[in-house]
Amino acid sequence: MEYNTSRSNMNISEYGRNIQKMIEYTMTVDDREKRNKLARATINIMGQLNPHLRDVTDFKHKLWDHLFIMSDFKLDVDSPYPKPSAEILTRKPEKLKYNNNDIKFKHYGRNLERMIAKAIEFPEGEEKSALIKLIANHMKKSYLTWNRESVNDNEIAEHLSILSDGKLKLDKDVRLNHTSEILSKNKRRRHQQKHSSSRNQHYKGKRSQQ
Repeated sequence: MEYNTSRSNMNISEYGRNIQKMIEYTMTVDDREKRNKLARATINIMGQLNPHLRDVTDFKHKLWDHLFIMSDFKLDVDSPYPKPSAEILTRKPEKLKYNNNDIKFKHYGRNLERMIAKAIEFPEGEEKSALIKLIANHMKKSYLTWNRESVNDNEIAEHLSILSDGKLKLDKDVRLNHTSEILSKNKRRRHQQKHSSSRNQHYKGKRSQQ
């Protein structure tokens, strides 16, 4: 009887113990040509056991990498791809670079900052005033979407001034959409999205039963 404590470690357990044994046997074969044939046969079986890898770009390359990893990089065969190094298992992934660290108000988002930058370029006049009001209303809607509490127009005007470095001013006589109206629209929108999601799930369920 074979116990787990006496078995070799499996670096990639998804392929199973039999594939591991095939690789270990291939490593004991002295004849290089036979060793290459066994390695290619093992690759074919690995591909059949994991058909999802066919959706991966260069899936054959991935299989050969897994073959070497499972042999602890000791298998000496002629691979059609560069042999990976052991460092691939210990290499840390590169940190993702996020470009939102300098967003002053994250609930407004980057796109609104771009809209404000574009509005600053507009010449003074009715068109610019209308655009400023449109942006301010969008800011109020975004604020209430994320914070879900009352906000007055003066606070929105102050945020607009901050985001535009004082270059955009909301006229004092301008009245933005009422808070209750925005909250009501947001509530209806969430209800519609939930209803649409439930309907799609029901439709998918009926299709799967056919």
